[in-house]
Amino acid sequence: MKAVVFHGLGDIRLDDVPEPTLQAETDAIVRLTASAICGTDLHFIRGTMAGVEPGTILGHEGVGVVESLGEGVRNLKVGDRVVIPSTVACGYCSYCRAGYYSQCDNANPNGPGTAFYGGPKEAGGLNGMQAEKVRVPFAHVNLVKLPDSVSDDEAILISDIFPTAYFGADMANIKPGHTVAVLGCGPVGQFAIASAWLLGAGRVIAIDQHEDRLSMARDQGAEPVDFSREDPVESVKKLTGGIGVDSVIDAVGVDAEHAHGGPAAGNPAPGTAKDASPEAREEGANWKAGDAPMQALAWAVEMVAKAGTVSIIGVYPPTDNLFPIGAAMNKNLTVRMGNCNHRKYIPMLVERVRAGDVQPTRILTQRESLSHVLDAYEAFDRRQPGWIKVELDPSGG
Repeated sequence: MKAVVFHGLGDIRLDDVPEPTLQAETDAIVRLTASAICGTDLHFIRGTMAGVEPGTILGHEGVGVVESLGEGVRNLKVGDRVVIPSTVACGYCSYCRAGYYSQCDNANPNGPGTAFYGGPKEAGGLNGMQAEKVRVPFAHVNLVKLPDSVSDDEAILISDIFPTAYFGADMANIKPGHTVAVLGCGPVGQFAIASAWLLGAGRVIAIDQHEDRLSMARDQGAEPVDFSREDPVESVKKLTGGIGVDSVIDAVGVDAEHAHGGPAAGNPAPGTAKDASPEAREEGANWKAGDAPMQALAWAVEMVAKAGTVSIIGVYPPTDNLFPIGAAMNKNLTVRMGNCNHRKYIPMLVERVRAGDVQPTRILTQRESLSHVLDAYEAFDRRQPGWIKVELDPSGG
């Protein structure tokens, strides 16, 4: 089959690879009908999240049809249409039973740590879903059946980025009427804005430097702040009467960039890409790491009100120790973070989409065949205008 394969930093290829097979009685093989490109995939190629082994199939978002099942999977049948949570869980350990699916004791043979598809060896070394088919471990937990009324276009956004964003809003301690800032208006940031509204936020302030992303945020009712033209901390303080916001959601992560224009340009956050991840690529037109890995965190701590909450869902590698702990401590902040417990949120979000409470496909800006995936990756990596979320058609190889 065709698949996007990691060969090294800055080197991905569309290769012919063997089809996956059942390896355990709780496995399933799913023929994928939709996949996607995520910003997390870029971390691997840029080297800001190291440890992906050459030969690994990338991609952790998938929708498809069950093609075969192990004997231990009792709640599904061949032909079922399913969405695949991007993190993997066993469903029976104490963490899974408590809803902490991303901290499952059994899904990651190389643990501890979250198991997910298409990532580093330390995250389980599982092959991903930018392919025609995928093997799903613990399929009785890691496949969620889809109603006919939820389309592939909708479901692919529920595989990872919508639940991740909702998880971030859930951790942000949003109460009715609260003012929330979202740092980063890429795909996850857009869903963080939508999730903040679902949880009762009174105002949402959206911070980014790309006009297409800020325009999409404005269309959702958020108040945009362009950090390349204005100091985001000063602007947030001005918009909130000098107080700051009740909660901040960091939807950026380690590939953050500091301002290169405007009043914020002269005061970047400390630290370089290699301070956060020694393997980070700092040169090249494509696959170049962000230049200020602590920038989103620094602004988050500065713009949140005293005794407020900072929720971190942007990806940071284990090697990153740049967090401004002193400033956070002295403001009595609550800081919550982590990898999303996808299986906890996906059934609920499927129902919210089915009921028409949310229209996720307005975030979806591109649909590309697998045969054009490398060009799509490069455009997404360069943040070309209009390239906010890219769905892949695995059948178009």
